[in-house]
This record gives sequence, structure tokens and C-alpha cells, in this order.
Amino acid sequence: MEVFFRPRGVAVIGASREPGKVGYMVLRNLKESFSGPVYPVNPRAREILGLPAYPSVLDVPDPVDLAVVAVPARIVPRVVEEAGRRGVRGVVVLSAGFREVGGEGVLLERRLVEIVRRYGMRLVGPNCIGVYSPSTGVNATFFDPDRQGFPGPGPVAFVSQSGALGAAVLDWAEAREVGVSRFVSLGNKADVDEADMLAFLRRDPETWSIAMYVEGVEDGARFRAALEETTVVKPVVVLKAGRSEAGARAAASHTGSLAGSYRVYQAVFRQTGVIPAGSPDEMYGLALALALQPPMRGRRVGIVTVGGGSGVMASDWLSELGLEVPRLSPETQARLRRVLLPIASPRNPIDVTGGASDQHIVEATRILVESGEVDAVMLIPYFNLAGVTSELPGKIAELLRGLEREGHQVPVVAAVTGGRKAWRTALELEKKAGVPIYVSEAAAAKALWALHRYGKWLIKKGVLEDYLARLRGRREASRGGRGAG
Repeated sequence: MEVFFRPRGVAVIGASREPGKVGYMVLRNLKESFSGPVYPVNPRAREILGLPAYPSVLDVPDPVDLAVVAVPARIVPRVVEEAGRRGVRGVVVLSAGFREVGGEGVLLERRLVEIVRRYGMRLVGPNCIGVYSPSTGVNATFFDPDRQGFPGPGPVAFVSQSGALGAAVLDWAEAREVGVSRFVSLGNKADVDEADMLAFLRRDPETWSIAMYVEGVEDGARFRAALEETTVVKPVVVLKAGRSEAGARAAASHTGSLAGSYRVYQAVFRQTGVIPAGSPDEMYGLALALALQPPMRGRRVGIVTVGGGSGVMASDWLSELGLEVPRLSPETQARLRRVLLPIASPRNPIDVTGGASDQHIVEATRILVESGEVDAVMLIPYFNLAGVTSELPGKIAELLRGLEREGHQVPVVAAVTGGRKAWRTALELEKKAGVPIYVSEAAAAKALWALHRYGKWLIKKGVLEDYLARLRGRREASRGGRGAG
């Protein structure tokens, strides 16, 4: 599996000189991002995009261990067999026209799999948009970078059966300035499937959490076993499509998948510690929280808000999700009164009021975490108020680092009110402090629900402390220069 993300050299079979063609775009993307050799393969060209072209992959010089195929479906088996004879270890088949169309396409796909297995290769696809690994420069997709967002390195891996949805999530992540570790569009999953990707990603040091879009799986027992092995090491968030009868029919015509009963998937997710998601943005938002923050040990949440109404809504959302907003002890309330404005409320939610400064928010957060009376904190800063400055993200980052050194591993998420200007400052909170930010109290509450559900799973499996120790190590390595997103 490593060859898809760290190849020594890449051949593009079906490279094209025509802008807009799949073979042109994938070659352009690799040429602009990959530092290793890239070889266009086209028998009717001598040079493409300034690179010497070769009539066959058999003629490509060393090193080459990954081939990206963008030729008509009927030709795919022949060129993949040539790749096998050449010693290529991994093949990404972008071409459509296989099992998803039925008839002759089914037979073509069977023949393709036979060839791949005969030569000991691994295959991603067919009918996919490719793979993307920003840290290693592999962009084996065919989307135009002038119109498609490609995020930088980050902690979340994304595995998608749908290419279009995968591209949309990549675009969203780039706009949000959130990074990814690996992205794979599985397409028809003729060979490499979700279980293979889970086996790779749970050992991948750049991946801290895994997000998956699944329409259906062929081998349910194998998928379940892979989930069980993975979720005790890294969190997995799954968006299962085809939940309705209409959706299941659509999945069958999309990638030839049998969606299966959604109730069965729900049961498997409960039994294997998977976090279910209801939409693409929720899927990635939950995966981000699980990557950046430790899981909750219990269900108690402390709220620090600049607006009283936001605190009320956050309390409602948390309660509806089965979390608690506990009343703080008299001792903790007394500590809060000593540092907050006289008009502030030291109860939970802690309303520091619109007259608050950065320091009021910082000190309220410190007291909440140190109290031991909450298992998580939701921050609701209003960055459009005069007292809340652009320096707050740095102050929160310093506070959380200090608390972690003292042994406090309490997750913190933020709900940010406002528009573009507020969001610009909020992004700094995510970058500097590792605090995931959400556009609403409801989304932030759902992130805490995911952290609670995952923590409960780790406690059940008896591995919470081991997980927290690994998380501390990753965070220390991140601060040492690798970066988390």
C-alpha cells in the first residue's frame, strides 16, 4: 500500500497533450507536485508538458513503481498487464466503464483483477479520481488545481468510495485551511478496499484520525475486523450512504455496490467503536476534533461564552446529545468570581459577558480545567467585540500547553459566531492552539459527542491511557516542527 503514497517514480499511461483531458490533468498535477520522476506514456507523442513521452510503460526507465491509467476501459487490461511485466507495484485506474455499467464492464473488471493478482500488484479503482498525499507530493488526480482545492498536510485521512464527494471534501478542507494526510478515491474497489486502507492508515504516522465515505462493502466480516483493529489505535468516522431504499438503488448504479441494510451497519459501528456521521461536513468536522483533541473521560461539559444566548443554545444541544452541563461547585464559582467582571455569571455556562477581555476567557478556561469538574470545554468567543482581540488564539495555545504539562488532558472545542472577519481570527485558534472550530454551537456539541463516544469506547477496551500517551507524543512531535494541520 505504501507505493500509492511514497512511490519512487510514476508513469501516467494515457497522458494527453490536450488541456482538459484526464490524461493531461493528472500529468500536470504530478509534474507540479511530485519531486520524483514522472513519465508520460503515449505512443503518439514524443513530449508532453516538457517531459519525454514513451510509447509503452515497458519503455519507461527506472525508477517506476506506480502507474496511473487514463485510457478507455477496453484498453485497460492490456496496459495494466504491461505494467505488471515492467515490475510496477501499484496501479491507479481512473477509467470508468467497468462493473458500474454492467454487462461487458463486469467481465472487463474481472479480467483486470486477474491480471493484477497474477503480477502481485495492488489496484486502486477503477472508476475513481485517484490518490492524493500532500506531504509526499503525490497528486494523482485529474482535477484542475485552478478550480479545485488541494489542502496541505494535516492529521485526517479521507477514504471515499465517491470521487465527486471526495473532491468536494478536499475543496472544503482547503477553504477551511484544514490539512489531510492521505486521500484515496476507491471507486469500484476491484482490489484495494476500505479494509486495506484501514490496515495501512492505522500504522501511518501522519494520520491521526480516519474519515470514510462508504456506500457498501463486499466482505462485511473483513471490514468489521479491520474496524475493530483500527479503532483501538485511531478514531474512525464513517458517513454511510445508501441508508434509504432510494439511496441503495443509487449506490448500485454509481459504483456497482450493494449498500445493504443500514441497521446492520449501525450495529457494526456500535460494536466496533466507529463514530457515525450524517453529512460530509459533519464527517470531516468530527474527524478533525478526534485528531486534534483527546477523548473525553466522562460526559460533563463546561461552557465559556461571551454571549448568554449562545450558552443557552449550547446547553440545549449538549443535553439533547446525552452530555451534561453540570452546576459548578461553590469553590469553583468563587474562584471564577475573583477573576471575572462583577456582571459575569460564574455558573455553567460561564457567561463572561460582552465586556470581557481575552484574559477573562483565558482564566475562566483555566479554572474550569483545573477544577476537575468537567470532562471537556466548549469556548464561544465573539471575535467581533472590542475586548476579544486577535491575540486570544496565542494566549489559549499557551494556556493549553501549560495545562497539558501539568497533566490535564481535557478536550477543548470552539463555536465561532460571526462571518468572514471573525472566522479569520478563529482559524488562528485552530492553527496555534489545536482547538477545532465550528460554525455553530450545534456542530461544536456534536464534536464533543464524538469525543465522548470515542472515550467511552477506549475505556471499554481498556486502552484509554495508552491512547492518551500516544497522543501526547504526537502533539510533542507536532510542536517540534511536523505540524498537525
